[in-house]
Amino acid sequence: MTPYFGLIQKARPALLGGLVVLLAACSTGPAVKVDQSAGIPDTGTASSDGPLVVPALSALPDTAARPLSGKFVAVGFNELPGWGSDDLRNVWATFIRNCRGLMRPTSGNLAASARSAPRAWQPVCAAAADPARAPNIKDAESVRRFIQTWLAPWRLQTADGKPASNTVTGYYEPLVMGSRKQGGPHQWPLYTVPADLLTIDLGKMYPELAGKRVRGKLDGNRVVPYDSRATLEASGRQPPAVVFVNDPVDNFFLQVQGSGRVQLVDGPGAGQTIRVAYADHNGHPYVSIGKWLADKNELPLAQTSMQNIREWAKRNPKRVQEMLNANPALVFFKEEPIIDPEIGPKGAFGVPLMAQRSIAVDTTFVPLGAPVFLATTQPASAQPLNRLVFAQDTGTAIKGAARADFYWGFGEVAGNMAGRMKQSGQMWVLWPKQAGAPSAR
Repeated sequence: MTPYFGLIQKARPALLGGLVVLLAACSTGPAVKVDQSAGIPDTGTASSDGPLVVPALSALPDTAARPLSGKFVAVGFNELPGWGSDDLRNVWATFIRNCRGLMRPTSGNLAASARSAPRAWQPVCAAAADPARAPNIKDAESVRRFIQTWLAPWRLQTADGKPASNTVTGYYEPLVMGSRKQGGPHQWPLYTVPADLLTIDLGKMYPELAGKRVRGKLDGNRVVPYDSRATLEASGRQPPAVVFVNDPVDNFFLQVQGSGRVQLVDGPGAGQTIRVAYADHNGHPYVSIGKWLADKNELPLAQTSMQNIREWAKRNPKRVQEMLNANPALVFFKEEPIIDPEIGPKGAFGVPLMAQRSIAVDTTFVPLGAPVFLATTQPASAQPLNRLVFAQDTGTAIKGAARADFYWGFGEVAGNMAGRMKQSGQMWVLWPKQAGAPSAR
């Protein structure tokens, strides 16, 4: 899956010679929440609020199963802490959108994130689409009965058979101020995808490298790593920008989140708010600017919060670019309309995220599209946070069994919650009763 396949074929004689260098330089990028290799076609139906259309089972071709790294043990709903107290009245719209994603055929591309098996979910989504079998969406207990009728919980365990417990962090959709034209305070670009960026699915050419994908560019007849942040900024050949942001640190943290909203304060479209969504990245590994500040003895590592980094930038305006260049990774964006301000950006599953009902996961343990019961605690608190969520996103820092990133939603309040969240948690995957243990494609 790459629009540059023809160019890659022409570069093939030089590819092997540069492969080691390219693999060393190209990584999954910063801790953005959108999967850089999801490879899921956007049919335009995932965000629709129209009726859910479920294809016949015969219309869903199967692909080879992909192994999951963890183990699953069947349990009862009574073993899920706080299951009965989760208010499910606001969950049904997300359940339906998630079904739209589940009903898309899988590609079999091993470079894409693992997805839940569509054929396993067809009977469940068909029942959800049937008014005679669907629940009363305003009645939490009706929704709970539907889930308990059609799904069964499976506790996620580590490879050695122990209940998996891991860190649960938070993320959100920020709001920044910007302009479509560079000028005045609006000096910090959010770039579109460069025309010369190559995304190479190595498994297409070398089966032993199935699932490996790298990014680079052509230098003559050689494929070389793509420009770092500093190199691109100094090159004089930057790609067009979607918008220019008025604060360098806001610009940087929006890249870390992977998407955000921009309030246009002047120029074309002034007064509008647009969404900038993840489109691609330059393939370089993410380097923490907080660690850079700590290594330079500018801030203690424990104090490198978003707020303190902003304050340091205000005190040291001439060193801001130096700080940003410490991170070679760069994210590229595309503009998307905001159809419903209550709904978040699309995650790796191609489905819009819902505040406090969507999580990012490690898809080697939990496939995209799987409903998950998450048991954790509120940010910086021991107060329980136990609820039904959906595995709809990924992040390069989200690795390991039961590792999750909890989507808090949009705006300053959500950002404050996300910034303070570093809790411990466990998870149970809810899977169709007739399909056995959770499986991936």
